[in-house]
Amino acid sequence: MSLSAVQGGAWSRTAALAVLVLGIEYSRVLAGRLPGMATASLLVGGLALCLLALGRPPADLGLGRDRIAFRVLGGFALAAILLLPAAVRWGGGPSLPPELAVAAVAVSVGEEIAFRGALFGALAEAGGPALAVLGSTLVWTAAHALSHPAAFLPAVAAAGLLLGTWRWACRDLVGPVVAHVIADLSL
Repeated sequence: MSLSAVQGGAWSRTAALAVLVLGIEYSRVLAGRLPGMATASLLVGGLALCLLALGRPPADLGLGRDRIAFRVLGGFALAAILLLPAAVRWGGGPSLPPELAVAAVAVSVGEEIAFRGALFGALAEAGGPALAVLGSTLVWTAAHALSHPAAFLPAVAAAGLLLGTWRWACRDLVGPVVAHVIADLSL
């Protein structure tokens, strides 16, 4: 098989993965708008996003066990950065009910595994690390277009860029998962 055929296959798989990720995210958001479906749509959506990484070794996703303390601590640092703008404006707020908190954790983990795990890895294989960071950030931002106001999308993109850069620089997905879970539970 020629190199161009291999590269073409990588691009096709990457494009298909991006479409699947967007389809799951859009379906999850639309289902969550139905009465009584918010929690279920987050749980099922999070699981569906995790399933997109099936067959990829954990180390390829950035989920190896080495330097785990550093990676978890990095997640707390990333969360602090993500939450800094909200903390400045925070005036106290309601906490999530337990079932919604569990669902928020599920979708946070699922999004990280899908965007900065499977999609990032596919983009890196197809076009290198810059494409992986920028491409996963672009698809991440597009995926949030239905669930966030347009004025908030630059912040979504900035968060995606920060988490994608960490994923590339540290070869780690644990930090982004920890940060995303903390941010979603806090906002």
